[in-house]
Amino acid sequence: MGAGAGQAVAGQGAAPAGAVIAARNLDLTFQTGDGPVHALKGVSLDIRKGDFVSFIGPSGCGKTTFLRCIAGLEEPTGGSLSVNGMTPDAARRARAYGYVFQAAGLYPWRTIGRNVSLPLEIMGYGRAEIAERVARVLALVDLAGFEKKYPWQLSGGMQQRASIARALAFDADILLMDEPFGALDEIVRDHLNEQLLQLWARTDKTICFVTHSIPEAVYLSTRIVVMSPRPGRITDVIDSPLPRERPLDIRDTPEFLDVAHRVREGLRSGHAYEG
Repeated sequence: MGAGAGQAVAGQGAAPAGAVIAARNLDLTFQTGDGPVHALKGVSLDIRKGDFVSFIGPSGCGKTTFLRCIAGLEEPTGGSLSVNGMTPDAARRARAYGYVFQAAGLYPWRTIGRNVSLPLEIMGYGRAEIAERVARVLALVDLAGFEKKYPWQLSGGMQQRASIARALAFDADILLMDEPFGALDEIVRDHLNEQLLQLWARTDKTICFVTHSIPEAVYLSTRIVVMSPRPGRITDVIDSPLPRERPLDIRDTPEFLDVAHRVREGLRSGHAYEG
């Protein structure tokens, strides 16, 4: 998969119209000292431009591994995967995505502004454009005025918002998010879920979001991908009937509870899978 930037995936037909990520029969097996570990098996999925797709499943089901494959950080051992019509490695080189990890990963010796500016500095942007982009993305995540603060001066939720701002700084169309709110308390998590939906509405990014939380997956997503225990397979793909504008109290509606029930049933059937 080590194609140069812009190269299409060899041997793969064009992705469906509107699909920015296309996986076909994707497999990934890790070779370890204790034998092979089958992380993903037969994963096929199309993600359309502007989708908010959540991946949910038990620990070890391959959610993060699939995200890392999209990012070009892991190399599948079978099948095909394209990102913006390119190999994941080419898409990574073309800076097609921003990545938000489970921990904020901010450098404690750099201010919030300089943490957010780091990818722009690496990419060689000029000082004036860096300042403009940093100010814009900090405003997007409601951190305007915090440029000169250090990470230790911010709450955990604010640090994660700074991490999201850093991923948005170079304006990639795709945002990959690996359980970014998993370590936060429920009140902060609810608030950040609301803010993330508002951010998605303002930017129209394509978001791939890994979570263990059924309510979070249902609340945030236009589509929910339910995965089975290892080897990771897709057991269900649920198109959400919920409107794009979602107050938190939508979680008490019959429509929300119906989707949550289907996710829960998909998780149960995945555990019962006999491969």
